[in-house]
Amino acid sequence: MPSRHLLDPELASILEAVPGGALTAEMLAAQGPAMTEMGRAAVLPPPDGVATTEQMIPGLNRAPDIRVLIHQPAQSGTGRPGILHIHGGGYVIGSPEMGSPVNAQYVLEMGAVVVSVDYRLAPQTPFPGPVEDCYAALKWLHEMADGLGVNRSRIAVSGESAGGGLAAATVLMARDLGEVSVAFQHLIFPMLDDRTGSAVTPTIYAGQFIWTPDANVYGWTSLLGGPPGGPNVSPYAAPARATDLSRLPPTYISCGAIDLFIDEDIIYARRLIAAGVPTELHIYPGAPHAFMMVQDASVSKAHVRDSIGALKRALL
Repeated sequence: MPSRHLLDPELASILEAVPGGALTAEMLAAQGPAMTEMGRAAVLPPPDGVATTEQMIPGLNRAPDIRVLIHQPAQSGTGRPGILHIHGGGYVIGSPEMGSPVNAQYVLEMGAVVVSVDYRLAPQTPFPGPVEDCYAALKWLHEMADGLGVNRSRIAVSGESAGGGLAAATVLMARDLGEVSVAFQHLIFPMLDDRTGSAVTPTIYAGQFIWTPDANVYGWTSLLGGPPGGPNVSPYAAPARATDLSRLPPTYISCGAIDLFIDEDIIYARRLIAAGVPTELHIYPGAPHAFMMVQDASVSKAHVRDSIGALKRALL
């Protein structure tokens, strides 16, 4: 096991999260819908002080209505920060319920209103459906800001893994269309580059646990409707393909050092910096993909501190 010796000992239990310590294309194809339903069923009631409601909002360009979960302070208020949250799952699994615990934490610690979007999943809905759903949710949050008690000038877009990729793509779309202003993008081990694992071979130390090159190729193939790594992939599908990163909002990016996405995330951060975008990058040693599942590990606690700290500095 090339990277086993690099794994933080406090994260060793992550190897039990899935058989063999990694998801495979076969598992995702066969069990993806069941994984998504399990995630929805496992959601806990919101903590005291947090109100969670469900709503259907209009899709973009006559697309189907979109389900969103809204997490907000139980007491009414105004001028609050708004966060559009986009869940992970390799573009093929997941639901907004996955993010409910951390979204409730944003409410309690920041007084934020968090809208988490149940975007359509690939391969049933390939690009551009998923990112259009996310952009529609961002537009809705902006348009409904007054009713939600949100300050339009303090809206962030946040996501993990594939949700981080969709967050980056949504922010690119917002910049290019000029309809909605985004104050901050918050990208947690974002899935940005379809070439990783296909046209680009990652280091042997990256992507051994949880999310592998094999799973990555499956996720991107599902989203793109064909083999990844080709010459004509839209930056709204794979943000690493964007040639111009200027005029984007201040950005936070985090990634584990043995995550499959380590190289693409560092490169994206470097390119943002070179484009004049204020960028904060955190790399966590010994951490694979989704390492925060081990909540009691010191590195997970450090990540939560850094992540929420960045949001507070940007939005409060």
